[in-house]
Amino acid sequence: MKNSYPSEVYMNGKWLPAAEATVSVFDRGFMFGDGIYEVTPFYGGKPFLLQEHLDRMSYCLKEIDLEFEKKDLKKLIFEAVDRAGLAQNDCAVYLQVTRGKAPRTHHFPQQVEPTFLMYAFAVQLEGFEDRKLTIKLSPDIRWQRCDIKSISLMANTMLNSEAIQKGHFENVLFRNNRITEGSHSSIFFIKDQKVYTHPEGPEILSGITRRFVIELCTELEIEVIEEAVSLEELSAMEGIFLTGTTTQILHVTSVFQNDRELYNSSEAGAITKKLQEAFRKKTRGL
Repeated sequence: MKNSYPSEVYMNGKWLPAAEATVSVFDRGFMFGDGIYEVTPFYGGKPFLLQEHLDRMSYCLKEIDLEFEKKDLKKLIFEAVDRAGLAQNDCAVYLQVTRGKAPRTHHFPQQVEPTFLMYAFAVQLEGFEDRKLTIKLSPDIRWQRCDIKSISLMANTMLNSEAIQKGHFENVLFRNNRITEGSHSSIFFIKDQKVYTHPEGPEILSGITRRFVIELCTELEIEVIEEAVSLEELSAMEGIFLTGTTTQILHVTSVFQNDRELYNSSEAGAITKKLQEAFRKKTRGL
């Protein structure tokens, strides 16, 4: 589905035509990327893991010492979906909070009103289980607090653009020879009927879908080992898949590093298919 601008957004207490929603050039989000964001999916107009997404948003706000509380936020989120005409559709809601307008200083200013933005947009969520994709590997050049869902995404956008230009879906990253996550997704590996993924901590974002897939594994009696996979171990893996809010669970067919293929698996294995089917049932209420 082609991306497009929403016709209407909620900004600082008002619903506005998108063209009329503006921020000051002195907003710290514009100046420094000083803010956080969150994206929550809706399946057929019904939210999926909404509270978990809001809890992560609260965690990120706390970690960057940004005080923000919005009364009736859940109600506003549903209103965004309804006003966008997506109450029966697959869509997502984007939330963003910046520290707000202040004179330009590197330290956090005091008594500043945060800037809050929210809107709903249509997204293609059907058919993820039929998609096949390739990824590339690159050194993880991001900052050391990847657990914070920061709007400062320069490294992520550079890395993802590099993957797209090479014809890949995603750029998966590594530090000290250990694979961390993708530029905008979490990554899982399968070997000997066990599922491996990098442990939570500052090196990765605590993916909401990542956590849900781990719970699915427990329900399906699939052992999960939260342990990083090294580059040397990659070729021995029997399956790889990515997860994310709109990524859901995507089978990886090939992994490349410096245009050299390190891994290939044309068809998704039994564990990936089982998780995809369980995910569909959970999100669609089947």
